Amino acid sequence: MRSIKQPGAPHPERVQWVEARGRAFSFTLEAGLPLLEAARRGFAAEGFAGGVLNFGSGALGPFGYVMPALSKTGENAAFYSDTFRPKGVTRTKLGRMTLGMRDGAPVFHCHGLWTEADGRASGGHMLPDETIVAEPFEVEAFGIDGAMFTAEPDPETNFKLFGPVASAATGARTTSRAFALRLRPNQDFAGCLEEFCCVHGIAHAKLHGGVGSTIGARFTHGGVTEPFATELAITAGTIAPGPSGAPEAVLDVALIDYTGGIAEGQLIRGDNPVLMTMELVLEVLG
Repeated sequence: MRSIKQPGAPHPERVQWVEARGRAFSFTLEAGLPLLEAARRGFAAEGFAGGVLNFGSGALGPFGYVMPALSKTGENAAFYSDTFRPKGVTRTKLGRMTLGMRDGAPVFHCHGLWTEADGRASGGHMLPDETIVAEPFEVEAFGIDGAMFTAEPDPETNFKLFGPVASAATGARTTSRAFALRLRPNQDFAGCLEEFCCVHGIAHAKLHGGVGSTIGARFTHGGVTEPFATELAITAGTIAPGPSGAPEAVLDVALIDYTGGIAEGQLIRGDNPVLMTMELVLEVLG
């Protein structure tokens, strides 16, 4: 399987996880607010301090983002491009967001695809301090209670990355058992999830959110993304028993690579290793 050497030693715990409770809900992002504040208000209105959300068509402007890029210093296996600030209103095709905390304040990690006002199709990593909701649009969210994604230094990748940590319950209304997860580098995305579910006795689950990166990508439709650095969003994901009875992951994603190549489709199980991180919430069904 493909692998990329990281600057630090591999962390012995390859899946960072916290069991929590959660609930799915929807809300409308308010126009004129920073995307971060609009998202925070939507979660707070339901009693949650954080979680994950999914959205499709939306409008952002002003808007700032970065794309994956090669590292110029060698201090990281890959890095970010310079900041892009397209003029006018950018129309999103899809986005996935993790809402958590960094240095004691709310922050998000959000990847997506979009079309800029001049018709250019692009994607990448949205910047929370430079992105404004231009028009109201609806999002699907999953709040978590008892866990929080918190940005902390990660010696393995030499980045400050989101990972789940236990947090005090807020008393928000919840409906489901859930796991907040971070998958670490150089392990197959599907295989890692399947092993986690085996260990924890999870036969059926749904993925919510989903922000991270893979080392290129191999799709069931035959498509291949060769450039190794990507920014990826999970567009759909499920866990269910396969023919052998063991849990199998079905993972649909959208991504942009560091050359600007865009790809979408279902990932091949066993051939899509994580590059830097993969954040998601697993809702246990049944």
